Amino acid sequence: MAEITAAMVKELRESTGAGMMDCKNALSETDGDFDKAVQLLREKGLGKAAKKADRLAAEGLVSVKVNDDFTSATVSEINSETDFVAKNDQFIALTKDTTAHIQCNNLQSVEELHSSVINGVKFEEYLKSQIATIGENLVVRRFATLKSSANGVVNGYIHTNGRVGVIIAAACDNAEMASKSRDFLKQLCMHIAAMKPSYLSYEELDLSFVENEYKALVAELEKENEERRRLKDPNKPELKIPKFASRKQLNDQILKQAEEDIKAELKAQGKPEKIWDNIIPGKMNSFIADNSQLDSKLTLMGQFYVMDDKKTVEQIITEKEKELGGKIKIVEFVRFEVGEGLEKKTEDFAAEVAAQL
Repeated sequence: MAEITAAMVKELRESTGAGMMDCKNALSETDGDFDKAVQLLREKGLGKAAKKADRLAAEGLVSVKVNDDFTSATVSEINSETDFVAKNDQFIALTKDTTAHIQCNNLQSVEELHSSVINGVKFEEYLKSQIATIGENLVVRRFATLKSSANGVVNGYIHTNGRVGVIIAAACDNAEMASKSRDFLKQLCMHIAAMKPSYLSYEELDLSFVENEYKALVAELEKENEERRRLKDPNKPELKIPKFASRKQLNDQILKQAEEDIKAELKAQGKPEKIWDNIIPGKMNSFIADNSQLDSKLTLMGQFYVMDDKKTVEQIITEKEKELGGKIKIVEFVRFEVGEGLEKKTEDFAAEVAAQL
């Protein structure tokens, strides 16, 4: 049995919002496994999904470089010890130069980057000279590059604070359509920066993951309904408990049964059959929306568009295709946020950066 420390309980409590004893019991039941404790709390309706951002400690900048013909886009993250240095002009120039160097030389890993040559010297030596001048440890933590296929296009977006960057790639019918799509792709990058999707679509979700998330979703909704029943606020009726969490679960048989149920409902209401075709599509869309709440949280295509929250990104793309006269298929996106994935094991981030070096 792993020792459950006060620090572990505090971290779990801050991440999930659950009570102290609930957190301690969850850690005890899961032998100190943080992620399993989070899931256990969620299935009991006692906590929300862990906000990893609350457990991170990092400074630095994310940089984005899109080449002139929109066929290659690169995003990188370079960490510094302090936010003060992250605002330094020399450090900002370093991040931009490094990202351009990565793209120009088609580098694939941090190891390749350190072995490459920039300005006539090995990058490793170049970085050390920057560290000596700037006066803080600096780490090129990660980077990624997306390239367009034939008739494809890429674009990117860097948020004004320099802490969030996104790149995206799409396939189109032809070169003209690819050119027309550039600005729209940048808007999608802005949406991704704000809404933080983890997946492109529900098709990427693992079924067992969906089933576990469904349990947590139901527990969360039931907990909310308990509170609404207690308050007896007529403006806050009880929330409907969905049967499913994702379109991943909605097979043809389920969708067919849903349509039959809608028809039965319309018949019971005395609606004439000649108008059913006008009603059924809308009700089917509502059924799918009600039973794919996980998609709207985690997937780009299932999220409601930040610039028009009445429509999903998938619907917005369809509208844009009609407007521009061609196809836009989103192939991939990459979102970096400074410090993402670095667990806050210590308040001394300088030591953490030094350890990476």
